[in-house]
Amino acid sequence: MARFDFIPTPLAGLTLVQRKVIEDHRGFLSRFYCADEFREVGLSKPIAQINHTLTRNKGAVRGLHFQHPPFAETKLVSCLHGEIFDVAVDLRRGSPTFLHWHGVLLSARNRQSLLIPEGFAHGFQTMTEDCELIYLHSAAYHPESEGALNAADPRLGIAWPLATTEISERDRNHKLIEQNFQGIAV
Repeated sequence: MARFDFIPTPLAGLTLVQRKVIEDHRGFLSRFYCADEFREVGLSKPIAQINHTLTRNKGAVRGLHFQHPPFAETKLVSCLHGEIFDVAVDLRRGSPTFLHWHGVLLSARNRQSLLIPEGFAHGFQTMTEDCELIYLHSAAYHPESEGALNAADPRLGIAWPLATTEISERDRNHKLIEQNFQGIAV
């Protein structure tokens, strides 16, 4: 029995994952990951790292982060508590949707995840207080390979649903995309 529905988005490879729940009077079981099922939608590398984060304040923006090849990563992002507006930006060189973004609401309630392939930047905005996320990564973090976009870059035009209440100094200071930026090869 398949435990997930994989829902394509307008950006090729970026996939919304709906976890199917088995539930009765005692509670529920929801599978977060299955190598066999995820291989069918492009996550063929093993999970190399799992991160758990907490963002306390509503309206906070984090990101937009990515890793350059050969340390590019696929991410599976899930919200364990609260609700976020999760965003992925296509940075793949030559992609017909280069620099397009797609956003979805992820929450503990809707039991959805976003599968973000290599070549995408990722960020989110908290829609509630105390948002906890879990990230499954196909590559371990490599600081020298990290890249980032400015979440307020007008060239991206991301429609964050709330006014930004906070953003780290580091994320606020990411440069705007240069006119000659051609993307990353994955």
